[in-house]
Amino acid sequence: RVPLLQAAGRKNSFNLLGLTEAELKEQFARGDGPGGQATNKTNNCVVLKHIPSGIVVKCHQTRSVEQNRKLAREILQEKVDLFYKGEDSDVFKEKKASEKKKQEKKRRAKENLERKKHFKEMQQLDKK
Repeated sequence: RVPLLQAAGRKNSFNLLGLTEAELKEQFARGDGPGGQATNKTNNCVVLKHIPSGIVVKCHQTRSVEQNRKLAREILQEKVDLFYKGEDSDVFKEKKASEKKKQEKKRRAKENLERKKHFKEMQQLDKK
């Protein structure tokens, strides 16, 4: 089993499961969404299926087929890793960490808002 890619070009490269070309089925389709003629006449949307797990990924983020192929493989690799490893996956841990960070940021913003509100109320009472 030869790994196809190992999180190419990622800032935080995960320890992901390797994929092989034999496990993948690739198709090209017309993309959808905004773009008019540029979207309607070109088959630059990549549909990639991981045959053993049945996971399908569609990628139409750029106008370039090659870039979409690369992005689709990266996305698929993360999803396959998550599928097989579950909560032990680096992708899952990263998502949980970013969620926790976001909630903490929200909590601090709410506390700040309450503090400001309380401060304004105190100023109003001092003026009276």
